[in-house]
Amino acid sequence: MTWGLIAINVAIFVIGRFDQTAGREIFVNAAQYKPLIDDGEIWRVFTAMFLHANFTHVLFNMWALYLFGPALERRFGSVSFATLYLAAGLGGGSLYHAVGRLDPAVGASGAIFGLMGALLAATYRQRHTPAGRAVFSQLMLLLLINLSLPFLMTNIAWEAHVGGLVAGASIAAAWDKIAHGKPGATTQRAIIATAVSIVALGAVLVL
Repeated sequence: MTWGLIAINVAIFVIGRFDQTAGREIFVNAAQYKPLIDDGEIWRVFTAMFLHANFTHVLFNMWALYLFGPALERRFGSVSFATLYLAAGLGGGSLYHAVGRLDPAVGASGAIFGLMGALLAATYRQRHTPAGRAVFSQLMLLLLINLSLPFLMTNIAWEAHVGGLVAGASIAAAWDKIAHGKPGATTQRAIIATAVSIVALGAVLVL
């Protein structure tokens, strides 16, 4: 699933670069933009997750997805991982829609921060062991660095980062209460992540 998501993001970016007309059409019809979402184009909260503004943007996000995705996918399974990624992305888009600027927004950053939040929640209980403490400390440092970037760089939707982070951490914390290998665990995880997705979309419709 991780490689599939990377392939989709990269393919859309490459198509837009090689065919600038198609790239403009994709951006116009799929970027997150509050006025159009308020007019009923709610799909933009989802489609914006697969668009990127430039090479650095897509490179950084796909590197982070490669870094965090496999560990979570191995831990929880591909289906659970896919629902987590989607819910985190929608959570980020929801918060940006609620309190962000009116500028169009694109990128997988909300979903990526959701993966980081999920890893933090998943390793929190292991922080008392040497290995767990090392991983948890590294993740916290990386998180703090990334959360500080909006203060150093412009045009970064910190709202999407925070929304994705909270959604991902919340989902993983709930998943931690489901015993590994328990019958129906995958279904239960998918239900939890789907519920978060529904809440995020509901917030977009209301706010």
